[in-house]
Amino acid sequence: MTKYNPMRTTAHYLLAAIIIPIYGIQVCPFIDSLSPIQVIIPVFVAITAQYALRGRLIATIIDGAPLEKQTARSFKMEILLFVASALGLAVYNTIAYGFPLTSGLKVFVGVFGLGFFAAIDLSLERERIVGKLIEETKADLSPEKVYFPLSQKVALFATISVIVLITIFMLLVIKDLDWIVEVGKTMPLAEARTSIIKEFLFVLAVILPHTLNVISSYSTNLKLFFGHETNVLTNIANGKLDVRVPVSTTDEFGVMAKHTNAMIAQLKSYINEISLTRDVTILSLASLAEARDNETGQHILRTQRYVRALAIHLQPHPTFCDELDDETIDLLYKSAPLHDIGKVGIPDNILLKPGKHTDEEFELMKTHAQIGSDALKIAEDKMGSTSFLRLAREIAVTHHEKWDGSGYPNGLKENEIPISGRLMAVADVYDALISARVYKPAFPHEKAMTIIREGAGQHFDPDVVAALDKVEDEFKAIAREFGDQHTG
Repeated sequence: MTKYNPMRTTAHYLLAAIIIPIYGIQVCPFIDSLSPIQVIIPVFVAITAQYALRGRLIATIIDGAPLEKQTARSFKMEILLFVASALGLAVYNTIAYGFPLTSGLKVFVGVFGLGFFAAIDLSLERERIVGKLIEETKADLSPEKVYFPLSQKVALFATISVIVLITIFMLLVIKDLDWIVEVGKTMPLAEARTSIIKEFLFVLAVILPHTLNVISSYSTNLKLFFGHETNVLTNIANGKLDVRVPVSTTDEFGVMAKHTNAMIAQLKSYINEISLTRDVTILSLASLAEARDNETGQHILRTQRYVRALAIHLQPHPTFCDELDDETIDLLYKSAPLHDIGKVGIPDNILLKPGKHTDEEFELMKTHAQIGSDALKIAEDKMGSTSFLRLAREIAVTHHEKWDGSGYPNGLKENEIPISGRLMAVADVYDALISARVYKPAFPHEKAMTIIREGAGQHFDPDVVAALDKVEDEFKAIAREFGDQHTG
């Protein structure tokens, strides 16, 4: 679990212990009249006590609070601790030295100013810690319906910073005017001017780094949020929807993250619905083609699983690894049932002939590969080319091509045949061999394997046949699970 880093807090408190005594001497003539020890010791005691108390309050008030409330509680606690120290110092100076109320107000302004910058910076660090916890636990905050927007936070920060700066400068001016009146007759004007400029530079040297630190802290938090948002949107643009933006704030950025995640969920729902509709349509079309054939509907279930088994085994192969990624294998599996969709264009007297085809009939029968490709090409032209349609068309037109170039419809050979067609060729022939047809009985697995092995380098890609040797037990299991009464 992410822990609070004490280094940032320690730095703020050490700086406060150093700056407050110097500031008090610069703006208040009463404090200036004390010895360095008298000025430093009360400040050191107040800051040390504040630091010790803070450690206890962090554990009870913030760490145990709901994540939604931790950032706001951190800011309130830090500023109140500094206010308490400021009041304590003012009261001490009044009791111990009889300083007037104006001296206490000057101390209060300085300590409050440092506390204001420290509280913002430390609360922003708490916001980052909450963000890390959200990432680690996969939890989400619940953004407020009415929240304090960042634009108003920045405006308030700028306003208070300016007020603190102006107030401190006014205190310096008032003190220096009194000082000049007092020493004007004994100190050269140039020396007095130099002393005043040093005081103003001291104030700027304190406030400017604190201001820049808060701006940097804001920027870091914004960078973290926009980094998450950009990364998620980039993934969405690339089709990866298993991502989410951590909802780690309760302001407008939390709302943006929440809506982004809702959008992703909605997109996933739509895509799943579209994918399901597509898959059902594919199976329906494929079943329609099979229903007109002598083959059974189980044929398409078996062949798509054969293709997937071969593709998964060949995925690490140097020849295939660049093309057979997980997404492509999934698309091959879903596209495979359309390999014979072109058979819907073959006349019944040829498609359903209960015997061997004549040469003329077989030539007409072979046109089903091109018919299927042309039909899917029309879909591509209407819908735009997609990986799914491209693979479906490839399989339809090339699953009867042969490694030696003697196949149809285009006489492709070897690597001219796309991987999808080479895989489907083995899967389709294996299933045809082990299945009974009106013109032949079902062959046993061993005979089908012998025929396919003999066809390696002629009908089939030798690498795909070698893969079949490795997964033949899986083929047998698929044939059993999705078999029919005619399957051997």
